[in-house]
Amino acid sequence: MRDNLGRNIRYLRLSVTDRCNCRCLYCMPAHGVPMLRHKDVLSFEEMRAIVEAAAWLGVKKVRLTGGEPLVRRGIVDLTRMIAAVDGIDEVVMTTNATLLAPMAADLKAAGLSRLNISLDTLNSERYAKLSRIGTLADALAGIEAAREVGFTHTKFNAVLLGGLNEDEIRPLAEMAQNEPVDVRFIELMRMGECACWPDERFISADRVLEVLPELEAVGSSGVTELFCAPGWQGRVGLIRPMTHKFCSDCDRIRVTADGMLKPCLHSASEIALRGLSSEELLDVLSKGIAQKPKSHTIDLKHASKALRAMNEIGG
Repeated sequence: MRDNLGRNIRYLRLSVTDRCNCRCLYCMPAHGVPMLRHKDVLSFEEMRAIVEAAAWLGVKKVRLTGGEPLVRRGIVDLTRMIAAVDGIDEVVMTTNATLLAPMAADLKAAGLSRLNISLDTLNSERYAKLSRIGTLADALAGIEAAREVGFTHTKFNAVLLGGLNEDEIRPLAEMAQNEPVDVRFIELMRMGECACWPDERFISADRVLEVLPELEAVGSSGVTELFCAPGWQGRVGLIRPMTHKFCSDCDRIRVTADGMLKPCLHSASEIALRGLSSEELLDVLSKGIAQKPKSHTIDLKHASKALRAMNEIGG
């Protein structure tokens, strides 16, 4: 399915819950945010119907997000249901990995293809500060369990936080030195909790290239610019929504846990999908894809127009 600008939409990010077991500084206030009522969250059957309609329109990849998707009861069963949808070639998940260890094997068996793991620091005290209630030990246990059960080509996502973790750019990147993983540095976005943060918190991903001059460009994957250093098994990625517009290559749509289609992360536009028949779902999804905006307007000085916090959208 192509939008009105000719972009081929092949990727659905499906938020399965707005709840999370952490309270990361850039995502939620310390006291949390109002959560959806249970009855307002899409059922597994509703999620599968949306994925089936998206697959009919050409979506090949589904990412399960949250909040934190592993807090959703029955997440293994949902993964199995989504992986079984005709036309879906890949089911992946973004997780903080703190709840992953006891579920890794079951998720792999259910058809989960790959993991993206949020990891902003390798320092246990800093991890506790940034996540407020999470522990690095739990995240590392989840990462190790994923390795043991056979997950490969894992992607680690680190949000660049000026004055908070920029001194860890090299240690984080070097996770890709001896293992075929991607370590991706993401520019902090002016949205939600950090929309009004001081300018010094927002640093360009160019800082990564300054710290790691040995990196050589090796292409791109979606919105990620990829680099590698001589002798490294893995790669370093840069995702630069604040300093580089990559909207012309965007191939994704998002559906929130309460069933709202978001053609663009940073737009206020949302389209209700809940309660629609199969034919209505196809019609509304296709129209929503067609209306995907040319680009977002977020940059170092301008905040996102999204009406929800990141935990409510799923990134």
